[in-house]
Amino acid sequence: MNNFFDNQRIFTLIWKRKFHFVIVGVIAIILSAIFSGPTFIRPMYKSTARIYPSNIGEMSEESKTEQMVEIINSNDIKLKMIESFPLNEDYKIKKDDPLYLTYMFDIYNKNISVSKTQYETVELSVLDFYPQRASDMCDSLITFYNQQVGHIYKAKNLEMIQILENQLHKKKTEYDSVVTNLNKVRSESGIIDFKEQVSEVTRGYMTALANGRGSTSDAKQIKNLYDNMIESGAQAYLLERNMNYLIKNIDSLQTLYDLNLSEYEKVITYSHVVEKAFPADKKAYPVRWLIVLFSLVSAVFMAMLVFLVLDYRKEQ
Repeated sequence: MNNFFDNQRIFTLIWKRKFHFVIVGVIAIILSAIFSGPTFIRPMYKSTARIYPSNIGEMSEESKTEQMVEIINSNDIKLKMIESFPLNEDYKIKKDDPLYLTYMFDIYNKNISVSKTQYETVELSVLDFYPQRASDMCDSLITFYNQQVGHIYKAKNLEMIQILENQLHKKKTEYDSVVTNLNKVRSESGIIDFKEQVSEVTRGYMTALANGRGSTSDAKQIKNLYDNMIESGAQAYLLERNMNYLIKNIDSLQTLYDLNLSEYEKVITYSHVVEKAFPADKKAYPVRWLIVLFSLVSAVFMAMLVFLVLDYRKEQ
C-alpha cells in the first residue's frame, strides 16, 4: 500500500490506460454538455445597476451608502418586490403555502444581491429567468428605495408640521389674549406706547409745573396721562413686551412650519443612477464551460482511482 500513489506508478497507469482516459473524458464532456444545457438547467440572466445616495442626511453613524444598503435590504422592500413580480409561479410555490414567505425570501436572497462597492456606490444585481424582468427588477429596487426614503422623511416632516401647528395655535391664542388686554389698557389709560410716551409725558408735566401752568387745561391733560402712566404703565409695558416676544416667537415657528411643509410637499429622488440596468443578451447561469471542465476533471480523477485499485488488486 506504500507505493499505491507512487508517481511512477501513476504515470505508468496513465500511459497504459490512455485510451480509457480519453473515452472517459469524451463521455464526461458529452454528458456534462448535455445535462448543463437549457433542457435540464433553466438558464438565468443577470442585470446590474449602480446607484449613489443623494438628497439624504445622516441618520446614524453609518455612511450614506451603508444606510442605502440597509434600506434596500429591508423586508419592506423585499415584500414589495415579491408582490410586484410573480416569482412564485416560476418556482411553483403556492401563495397559500404556510411557508410561502420563507421560500420566497430564500429565493429572493439567492438571486438578488445588494452590496457596497469600494467607490461608495451601491451595486444591485438580479438573476432571473427572463432578461427583461431582471432589468425591470433592478429598476423597481431603485423606485422602491426612493419611495421608502421619501416615506421616512415625509413621516418626520409631517410629525414636525403637526407639532408646529399645535405650537402656533397656542401662541396665536396667547397673542390674541395679550392684544385684547393691551387694547383695553390703551383705551382706558391713553397709553399707546409706554416706552415712547413715558419720558415725554414726564418731561411735559414737569415743565408745566415749573412754569406755573399746572392749572391750565393742557397741563391737566398731561397730569391725567401722567397719573395713568403711574397707575397702568407697568401693566402696559409688560403687555407690550409680551406681545413683541410672542410676535418673534410666532415668526420663528411660522418659518419652521413653512420649511417643513415645503420639504413634505417636495417630490424628489434619493438616489443617483451611476449605471443603469439593461436586459442581458446572454445567460449568466449556468456557466456551461465551467460545468464541463469540472465534470471532465472529476471523471478522469475517479477513473484514475478505479484503475489504480484494479491494477493494485491484480498485483496482489
